[in-house]
Amino acid sequence: MILISEPTPTIAQLRAFLAVADHLHFREAASALRMSQPALSSAVSALEETLHTRLLERTTRKVLLTPSGERVAVHAARVLRAVEDLMGEVAQNREPFNGPAHLGVIPTVAPYVLPALLPMFARRFPRLKLTVHEAKTETILEEVREGRLDMVLLALPTEVAGLVEEPLYEEDFLLAFSPGHPLAETDTPLGREALKGLDIVLLNQGHCLREQAIDVCREVGARATAATYATSLPTLVQLVAGGLGVTLLPESAVPVETGKRVRLALRRFADPAPGRTIGLAYRASSARSAEYAMLARAVRSALRAKRLPVRIVG
Repeated sequence: MILISEPTPTIAQLRAFLAVADHLHFREAASALRMSQPALSSAVSALEETLHTRLLERTTRKVLLTPSGERVAVHAARVLRAVEDLMGEVAQNREPFNGPAHLGVIPTVAPYVLPALLPMFARRFPRLKLTVHEAKTETILEEVREGRLDMVLLALPTEVAGLVEEPLYEEDFLLAFSPGHPLAETDTPLGREALKGLDIVLLNQGHCLREQAIDVCREVGARATAATYATSLPTLVQLVAGGLGVTLLPESAVPVETGKRVRLALRRFADPAPGRTIGLAYRASSARSAEYAMLARAVRSALRAKRLPVRIVG
């Protein structure tokens, strides 16, 4: 390993030497680099001094490479190509919507929203190499804070310092239950007090939808049953359809979950209906924060075009 205090060849020295090695003529090499011949000669001499070896054999008529010079020329060409690749890649990555981007999504959003978003990303941002990670709220928040994720799609507010939150849409919760439940006898909007005395089935811990449902129940003094929990929203729907209780279902999930031949009854709540806000969050310190703000606008447009049962924010 070369110590940082040791002198090393500079890019200018390698470029000067390689030009001489290609042309075997100082005047022609200087002309190709658009520099003076004395400056070129000085750069090559400095490289020889740094490497402690002669690279060129100078005669009155021409320039020849020494054996060391031939080997250094091969390495110099490789180094300069690597530097050009580095500069080119960095320049490309400075362009917006280019390169890798890691998106985290919570499970109660991913299957209902991503089908509307992924084709849009591929069409509008073809150079953006998007990777999607589905995980619970706590996990994706930790990963975006630590830099393993670039942005996250989840329920707001996150109450996490250092994150920019871009609200995308709001949606209502509907009360879901089996068709044989007494609540299925009418379709008039329910007051929240109707939750009192019902067996409310929830998702397991770690899902933000669970906490939101508990908050709604707590407002009216209702209690969720401790007997049954589900690991996913589709499982929750199956439990409720089977008569094991009732639950709160985000309206964006309704077209998917009721389209699987699941016999499920739904009732709306009277205004103000309980619900949630879904948004995009990313680190305020990110060098790409301006891009993520533009992506949030593109997401809103895509959701609006798909006419999902949500209210677009902004």
